[in-house]
Amino acid sequence: MSLHWLRSTMMGLVAALGFAAALTASPPGTAQPSTFLTGQFLIASTEMGDPRFERTVILMIRHDRDGAFGLIVNRPIREEPLSRLLEILGEKGTTADGKVQLFYGGPVQPELGFIIHSTDYKDASTREVDGHVAMTSSREIILAIANNTGPKKSLIVFGYAGWAPGQLEGEIARRGWVTAPADLGLIFDEDREKVWERAYARRTQDL
Repeated sequence: MSLHWLRSTMMGLVAALGFAAALTASPPGTAQPSTFLTGQFLIASTEMGDPRFERTVILMIRHDRDGAFGLIVNRPIREEPLSRLLEILGEKGTTADGKVQLFYGGPVQPELGFIIHSTDYKDASTREVDGHVAMTSSREIILAIANNTGPKKSLIVFGYAGWAPGQLEGEIARRGWVTAPADLGLIFDEDREKVWERAYARRTQDL
């Protein structure tokens, strides 16, 4: 990973604020049918034909009549010092310790960054997914993580997976995906190499 790539993606983290808010917002008072997958795992089946998604586990941030938006949780890219991320965001002379793992969230707009996290943190851009996990795209959450005031659990991902209306349903019907209830341990704690197998073992009926 080059410094140029990292700089552009971290700037994308800030730029994603308005994008994510618009993409994941649901109309007020709109109930989602039970067939929608918001807050669940979308898991690549053994019949998945797209190499970009082979053995991936996706947390579905939004799924409704207008399409679907999710983030892959089991594709680590590499670790970076937290101080380097802060410097790229314009925080000079930081003494933040430790490293953070960066993840590949999907093939669409890889310059955009999102943080999946536990619900003990919230700012203006936070989107609660299912009451147990949330997503935020803001400079503030990175600063909070550096200052030990951020969420207890977090995953920083770049890029996303997106589907037009009806597209995901068609892929599921063709057996490319299976579904399962989301599990916080698999999102944040489990060895990434084991996440697909553990999630696939929990699969439920297709749509």
